[in-house]
Amino acid sequence: MITTLLEGNKRFVSDVFDREKDYFAELSKHQRPTVLWIGCSDSRVPVNTITQTRPGEVFVHRNVGNIVATNDWNLSAVLEFTINHLKIPDVVVCGHYNCGGINALVNESPDDRYIPIWLNNAYKALERVDEKLRTLRLQVSDDQRRRLIEEENVRLQLEHLLEYPFVRRAMLDGKLSVHGWMYDMDTGEIKVMQKNDMICR
Repeated sequence: MITTLLEGNKRFVSDVFDREKDYFAELSKHQRPTVLWIGCSDSRVPVNTITQTRPGEVFVHRNVGNIVATNDWNLSAVLEFTINHLKIPDVVVCGHYNCGGINALVNESPDDRYIPIWLNNAYKALERVDEKLRTLRLQVSDDQRRRLIEEENVRLQLEHLLEYPFVRRAMLDGKLSVHGWMYDMDTGEIKVMQKNDMICR
């Protein structure tokens, strides 16, 4: 696979880079992305492919379960850089159905040490879904329950995003909008999650 990657880079240079040298030369001097994408590390959700965007258009942060953790210095630096310095106007938190991270949250493995700690940042999504199902006395399949948790996790991570004071300030000043999306691998489509009024307050 490593050889395949290097051969792919050679094709990129000859088929794309050389043909668009001016674009990449300008890109090497500065970047002006207009979207920060916080998504899952899942190899089946390649940002530029599913959104048909070019290099330089989307600033990307990915991790297991598209988590926004306020104690994650990596993400904190990404947020600070993109919002305070690059002045990006939109942040997208994009989850996806059939997420391995959420599946690990639902079906915790006794052999895992670090994954459960990380997924504590999504546990409230599971609790909310189960509580709602109990309250409504609804019986759903395991797959349906997981899909509900995957969607609720996106809403939860948007809430976590607002715990950053500079994010909230940028939103209140009208300089930043946040969006919750779900990607469906079965159809290739992105579903725009219904905006939660509390996010804008």
